[in-house]
Amino acid sequence: MSAPATVDVVALACALIDVESVTPAQGAVFDVLEAALLPLGFAVDRFTVGEAPDGPVENLLATRGSGAPHLAFAGHVDVVPAGDGWTSPAFTSEVRDGLLYGRGAVDMKGAVAAFIAAADAAAHAGQVTLVITGDEEGPATYGTVALIERMRARGIAPELCLVGEPTSARQVGDTIKIGRRGSVNISIAVPGRQGHVAYPHLADNPIPKLVAALVELDALVLDEGNAWFQPSNLEVTDITVGNPATNVIPAAATARVSIRFNDEHRGDELAARVAGIVHRHAPDAVVTPRVSGEAFLTEPGRLSAMLSAAILDETGLTPELSTTGGTSDARFLRALCPVVEFGLLNATMHQRDEAVAVDDLHALTRIYANLLRRALAAAA
Repeated sequence: MSAPATVDVVALACALIDVESVTPAQGAVFDVLEAALLPLGFAVDRFTVGEAPDGPVENLLATRGSGAPHLAFAGHVDVVPAGDGWTSPAFTSEVRDGLLYGRGAVDMKGAVAAFIAAADAAAHAGQVTLVITGDEEGPATYGTVALIERMRARGIAPELCLVGEPTSARQVGDTIKIGRRGSVNISIAVPGRQGHVAYPHLADNPIPKLVAALVELDALVLDEGNAWFQPSNLEVTDITVGNPATNVIPAAATARVSIRFNDEHRGDELAARVAGIVHRHAPDAVVTPRVSGEAFLTEPGRLSAMLSAAILDETGLTPELSTTGGTSDARFLRALCPVVEFGLLNATMHQRDEAVAVDDLHALTRIYANLLRRALAAAA
């Protein structure tokens, strides 16, 4: 049996929430983490990288122990802006009626606190690494990518990685993410020639060309999905002309499309397909893609099996293995080792009055501790 926990998961979650750490996060929120980790025997490596506009970003790499098994926990302490309309201040934690309120309670300071409490509670003879970034909610230019570079430079090579994103849908333990769809956002700029609407032969209207291209793109069926992934989808997310006059043919028209795609595609291939369609309608158009992540799948195996067993032990639930949702930093961490995601309920993330049930924090702590014990037993 593990020793009683000395880290109070609720108190630690409150301390993290009480620090305003909107992306890119630095400073005080990492002070809270370091103060919690040092007494538990972790060696803490904090470093700041990058410049404006995407930085600077602070990251934290904490390690304890050596040998096998080597389990990594990855997460972030940056949060999205609070917005207006909160019942209580977003960066002042408050427990009301069994719920802990505050920005980041769910996404994902609560899970970070739970893992630290679990690492305290669970005896572990191998190695544990925490990979914590201050930029997951933003461009992620200097976040987990920089942490991976730091790990490789230091020879830190975990066997398995758990990302504490809020994956649960209705109750803690119902969903594990074993993969994610990829994401590519594509800007389309169609040039024209401005002129008077009464003299169209002296102008070149870009709008019909853009609209024709978007109609064809909107009708695309990229695939039918597969065993682990839902069908890929392309969505038109913006159309802009910015023409204030009623009697002027505009000089340009722009649009954006976003594609969330499964592992039957690559981002650059989809971008090239979009460009081909656009250029048939508007040969002079400029098509600019940005691939923010490729689709990936961690085939069900050792990590998902141990985590599923830990969840069953602590909650009685058999979790669904899923690839739904948006992107996460698992898209980078998969380059290191098998990676899955599991955490709190996602119902209030990024919303005003974001909140986590206190009982769920304790449940998640028990699940993470159970996983650590199982990893140790499997390596024995």
